[in-house]
Amino acid sequence: MIKMSTKGAVVQGLWREKQQQRPKRPHFETILTYVLLSSMSLLTASLNVLVIISVSHFKQLHTPTSLLILSLAVSDFFVGLLLVFQTTLTNGCWYIGDLMCALYQYLACIITSTSIGNMVLISVDRYIAICDPLHYSTKITLKRVKICVCLCWTCSVFYQSLILKDVLEQPGRYNSCFGECIIVINPIAGLAHIIISFTGPITVILILYMKVFVVAASQARVMRSHTAAVTLQGSMKVSARKSEMKAARTLGVVVVVFIICLCPYYFVALTGQDNLLSVASATFVIFWTYINACLNPLIYAFFYPWFRKSVKLIVTLKILLPNSSEAKML
Repeated sequence: MIKMSTKGAVVQGLWREKQQQRPKRPHFETILTYVLLSSMSLLTASLNVLVIISVSHFKQLHTPTSLLILSLAVSDFFVGLLLVFQTTLTNGCWYIGDLMCALYQYLACIITSTSIGNMVLISVDRYIAICDPLHYSTKITLKRVKICVCLCWTCSVFYQSLILKDVLEQPGRYNSCFGECIIVINPIAGLAHIIISFTGPITVILILYMKVFVVAASQARVMRSHTAAVTLQGSMKVSARKSEMKAARTLGVVVVVFIICLCPYYFVALTGQDNLLSVASATFVIFWTYINACLNPLIYAFFYPWFRKSVKLIVTLKILLPNSSEAKML
């Protein structure tokens, strides 16, 4: 858990006191938590591997929007791997050393900020596709999206390296007793971190999607009023517009679920209540944040026929056949 406080000694004293007063959890409860977290980790990693293989293998899915979905799936895959380390905190103690604690927190912050960056890029992609469709193909190209995705990951690594520089140089410097895994950052840096990593991007995402759905609603009314009078060419255009709006709705669901899952963590950070959380509550907040990574592939499976088709081909090993990458997915 990342803590933002100028009174580090007081925070650590409260944590030590809670460590001493906290009763041990029942053995059954501990085992059940291990099993649930391990199962969630395996499921999250597996589902996102299916997304990664689907978008990477089938050439028809090599589109700008799919590339953004691929980047999000990669970050979600790493979330699944990080859940394995979260099992070490089920009893409130970290057993694998201060260096691994610092690296765990560092990687978790990078993945979280990268996921938020991917959501911003997805929102921009859908905004241009719906609100400026005539210039979409010239503004949103594969090359530009690749550059934006690379910048998203690079900036996340650089930014988190600056924020957590002291922690990485001296792992465990804020620990007051054995088994702690906390990070204390300067209040000013913490406020800037929340604005840059959460409130700013979320505001941009909400504004863009509000505009997207306003335009989509007006276009839907226009298409319904002209359905009977369209020619074949017009019908193809209407079909394309419906496809774009369906993609916007699907990715809109992804964005909304992402915000819902991320809000508890940042609400705790904003209100400064992290010092008052029990170990179980802190674990739940982190787990709720991470569960989003498992939900995204399920959303794709529910809304995207291409994902269901690609999973079927992957599971039946038909992707090993010659020219399987040329299969019609859309």
